Amino acid sequence: MQTHSQTISDGDKILIITEKKKRYLVQVRDGKKFHTSEGFIEMSKVIGKLSGCSIASNTGARMLVFKPTITDMLMFLPRTTQIVYPKDLGYIVAVSGIGPGSVVLEAGTGTGVLAAFLANLVRPSGRVYSYDIKPENIQSAAVKLRALGLDEFIELKHGDISAGVDLKDIDAAVIDIPEPWTAVKTCREALKPGGVWVSLSPTIEQVVQTFEALDESGYADLSCVELLLRNIRVKRGMTRPEFLMRGHTAYIVTARKTVD
Repeated sequence: MQTHSQTISDGDKILIITEKKKRYLVQVRDGKKFHTSEGFIEMSKVIGKLSGCSIASNTGARMLVFKPTITDMLMFLPRTTQIVYPKDLGYIVAVSGIGPGSVVLEAGTGTGVLAAFLANLVRPSGRVYSYDIKPENIQSAAVKLRALGLDEFIELKHGDISAGVDLKDIDAAVIDIPEPWTAVKTCREALKPGGVWVSLSPTIEQVVQTFEALDESGYADLSCVELLLRNIRVKRGMTRPEFLMRGHTAYIVTARKTVD
């Protein structure tokens, strides 16, 4: 996890970026070496340095060392299911208003990337309730959340939210399941007045069914967006978009609960 101190200590996680732009997330261990295709660095030389420093490998390659952000940490988590990417995570937060103190319902837990991102946002006084129908996903996510130091801000629940949830007055529901329209009514019962629904779906057919269910169930301000991310290669006289880009990942549907 990211900490307030920017001094690197023994046992900290660090992000290493090599001259060839390769990225590694490693744990600092005094007396150990970290090997890359561009040489190795002595971990002892990193201890006591500030985030943003550079260290020379045994081959002379310069490696940048940073304290990782929460997104850095999440992108290196082992993946057993599709993950929610940073471009979509940022939009979810922007439209939902999730922040410190928020109470959030999430489904399904999956790999745990979205759950961890939300848990980091709601701390220290908020809470995330994350549901998944697969116990193995819950168990795997629990291990990752403990490793990230976020387990006290989230409660993992084994269950199908379409069958009901034991929550009331939540600020937002963030739904990432194959049939989000089946959870529209149960989430409406759990949301506070004006609470925000956010769902992610890979196909437009899922979006249509979700829109119809939201419209019929007392939601308003419906919206659907797709976010495309393209890096720009910057070099004087040769600046241009890169040929490869992060294209379609999910359609994001948002809505707000209305009251009678």
